Amino acid sequence: MSSTALRHTALDALHRSLGATMTDFAGWDMPLRYGSERDEHVAVRTRAGLFDLSHMGEITVTGPDAGALLNFALVGNIAAVGVGRARYTMICAENGGILDDLIVYRLADAEFMVVANASNAQVVLDALTARAAGFDAEVRDDRDAYALLAVQGPESPGILKSLTDADLDGLKYYAGLPGTVAGVPALIARTGYTGEDGFELFVKPEHAVALWTALTEAGAGVGITPCGLSCRDTLRLEAGMPLYGHELTTDLTPFDAGLGRVVKFEKEGDFVGRTALEAAAARSAENPPRVLVGLIAEGRRVPRAGFAVVAGGETVGEVTSGAPSPTLGKPIAIAYVDAAHAAPGTAGVGVDIRGTHEPYEVVALPFYKRQK
Repeated sequence: MSSTALRHTALDALHRSLGATMTDFAGWDMPLRYGSERDEHVAVRTRAGLFDLSHMGEITVTGPDAGALLNFALVGNIAAVGVGRARYTMICAENGGILDDLIVYRLADAEFMVVANASNAQVVLDALTARAAGFDAEVRDDRDAYALLAVQGPESPGILKSLTDADLDGLKYYAGLPGTVAGVPALIARTGYTGEDGFELFVKPEHAVALWTALTEAGAGVGITPCGLSCRDTLRLEAGMPLYGHELTTDLTPFDAGLGRVVKFEKEGDFVGRTALEAAAARSAENPPRVLVGLIAEGRRVPRAGFAVVAGGETVGEVTSGAPSPTLGKPIAIAYVDAAHAAPGTAGVGVDIRGTHEPYEVVALPFYKRQK
């Protein structure tokens, strides 16, 4: 634990007034849970949950060459993203290792917002700034310019509609539009990290408390629940969504992580990591690396990151994330396993939990997919 003071979001006092258990997350003092993390998880799956995600790192890229810079700096074809749309992508090192996974919103022809994970925001900012040399574009640290609230779950469209006249019905998944929510100017994005329909609302920090309060009141009749980072993790785990530092690291390329589809070799011009990633793509085609799979426990013991996946007395993989699944009612895990043991239904696969080989079923990800 460093002696550096923790950063606080604009909603800090409100979280404490709600009795939140706070935790240090990437240098921010964030709510882990307010009450029962299982109840918070179930609220998002069945009704709606309200999250403070103001720890995420917003970086604005503007200028005539903004699209060209992002095409060079990131692995995706960002210049091809339409205004008002968003794209999931990654920023890689020269050797192809993943520095972070990102969502990039195109706000205007010459304006993009890159949203980085809190733990990597400075790394991403530094890399984009360095890679901007020679481009007519400005990279701006906007982490202090935004608070970010998310309302997620099947009731979230109805809750938000009662507070805005923005065209939510016309707002597609991975799209965003400027609007006003409860009198507060916001970028309204149909994105999230829970596997449910929902929205992320980027607002000025001074408006965060008013917006949280308005959403809480608007959702009271349908059981909206304040939710912490703990249930956010079990929600994304059920939805098979990767978490940086677990499924994604600098030691892995997007092809190692089974996310080679985000790398767009067909885009014009060079980009950082292209040569290494072309080699990684060829390697994975010839000799598949370990494959990211789901594991469902037959027993009650919960696997954790770093535990060995075993078969026939041999280690055949490693758990990257594990937790009890409130939706499935069993412990689940995401793991990288050798291709020979990666097919759903592969027999004889277990997890070494403190010396005991607990049986697990291999399944395709995600564990949970919402009904449309």
